[in-house]
Amino acid sequence: MTEPPAETLLFDVPPPPTPVERLLHLADQYTQHNDALGLLLRATDPPAPDAHAVCAQRLATNTRSAIRAIQGERLYESEELSEIVMRLKQLAFLAGASADLRTGPARELTALAPEAAVNCAMTLAAETRRRRWATAPTPEDRLSPVQRTALTEIACGHVVASSSLGREFTRSREPKVLMSTLRALETKGLAERAAGTAHAAYIGGPPQDRVRLTSAGINALASVIALPPAGPSAAPGTTPRPLPATAQATTRSR
Repeated sequence: MTEPPAETLLFDVPPPPTPVERLLHLADQYTQHNDALGLLLRATDPPAPDAHAVCAQRLATNTRSAIRAIQGERLYESEELSEIVMRLKQLAFLAGASADLRTGPARELTALAPEAAVNCAMTLAAETRRRRWATAPTPEDRLSPVQRTALTEIACGHVVASSSLGREFTRSREPKVLMSTLRALETKGLAERAAGTAHAAYIGGPPQDRVRLTSAGINALASVIALPPAGPSAAPGTTPRPLPATAQATTRSR
């Protein structure tokens, strides 16, 4: 069997993830970590004090890698970008510090990390589009507004699925992600369920299924995250920005 030419293999290598995609992957990693801690907390046998230490240190390393990827984009400094980097440095510190704590306190340090990573991804995507609109990723046009919202909620680690008496249902925060929406995303290959990886809804109950984004789902969300509800047709800079406090006061006084 002959090997394909080397130049052919080059075209089969997928492009590296964008910084926004990295942040969405990072959010998923934090969600998996938190779910593992949640199951340890409810295990019959008490977990070893350092059962989560290796994963926590890996998360800290991955968070610092995401910071380097953002800095590698060489975007002009702004308050928004500075806040993204500061927030990620805080996450890296908390993840690293959690490695030295017991399971319960450790989970408290990383409990809000998935949502924080998604918020950083949203801000970074908006900043990147504002500065480099011509090279922005093509928005995924198969997604309805409800599905876009569902992808974001899933990325934040807010959605689980379960079943009872032969009926499937989801549990999520507001805005609710319905089972019909989840099934539509699964059909498109954008979401999947990790069976029994999320803690039970009640003491003594069975573990729930964590709803996660697939790689295709992360790519799709990265292409539409932080876009205005009207879609990509609006030109950059047309979305109104909040007025500074001084301007609002001047407007009210007129």
